Amino acid sequence: MSNWVVMTCLLVILLWLVMYRLQSAGLADWGGPWLNRLNGLNRLFCRYYHRLQGTISTLPENGPAVLVSNHHSGLDPILLIAASPRPLRFIIAEEEYNRFGLTWLFKAVGCIPVNRKERPERAFRHALKVLERGEIVALFPHGGIRLDHQPSRPLKAGAALLARMADCDVVPARIDGIKGLDQIIMSVVRRSHARVSSGQPIQCNKAELKQDCLEQIKQFIETPPNR
Repeated sequence: MSNWVVMTCLLVILLWLVMYRLQSAGLADWGGPWLNRLNGLNRLFCRYYHRLQGTISTLPENGPAVLVSNHHSGLDPILLIAASPRPLRFIIAEEEYNRFGLTWLFKAVGCIPVNRKERPERAFRHALKVLERGEIVALFPHGGIRLDHQPSRPLKAGAALLARMADCDVVPARIDGIKGLDQIIMSVVRRSHARVSSGQPIQCNKAELKQDCLEQIKQFIETPPNR
């Protein structure tokens, strides 16, 4: 057996042991050993390749919440998953959910597909059921990628409405330090100095007006950190 085959086998075994160690270290339980080890691999990738710093520390330990974040690139969901102490069920566009070869993965991790042109209320009802089970629903309220230098635009009201109907908080998060801005694949490939920070939970269920809740969300996710 050649040396490169031996080295490859040793690296695979080492990586498997590291993922198993991460899985048993009290991290998010995604519902199965393969998904948990994939989560461990993602954390390694984000921590050491993209040099991820910070966590989403303001999520509740138990019970439902709606996680919202700014959206710079295709790397963003991966970073949020790596920074979260709990599994995240993302609301994603149906065309992304149905991408060839990826639907099985999106389904396995509990993504919620939404058809924004036809009957988006189906995804809304699905998300409410997820929250009723005490899980975390994650979404990008800008509705797509928006860079900091671009003009501000109104946030979609879905996060505030979900929080009100499920009687839970909205937890705002912010992603910074991405190299592949406004890119999907290249943002994953280009090495970043990624940072994830989270703000205090926003009680949209107690806000007098939906717009008050959206303004609080907007202020956090659109405000870059002080340099």
